[in-house]
Amino acid sequence: MSEKQETQSIIPAKRIEHAIYSIRGHRVMLDADLAKLYGAPTKSLNLAVRRNADRFPNDFMFRLTLEEWNRLRFQFETSKSRKTTRSLTA
Repeated sequence: MSEKQETQSIIPAKRIEHAIYSIRGHRVMLDADLAKLYGAPTKSLNLAVRRNADRFPNDFMFRLTLEEWNRLRFQFETSKSRKTTRSLTA
């Protein structure tokens, strides 16, 4: 891989940092943000994880409670640059 190709494939740290939230004392990323980093549809990422659950640690993925989702939704609505799904179910 050439240096130019390698540089283009590196994701800026700020982009990743802005996609990390603290929930239940853990640093997490939403499935939509993770899928975007991989260049895949969110639905495909979730399907791959479900089909290969034995390859991931038990705490790799969890569902938000309604209260947690509402707190995150408030953060999305106050951030004008944020573009993500605003529903609890994926």
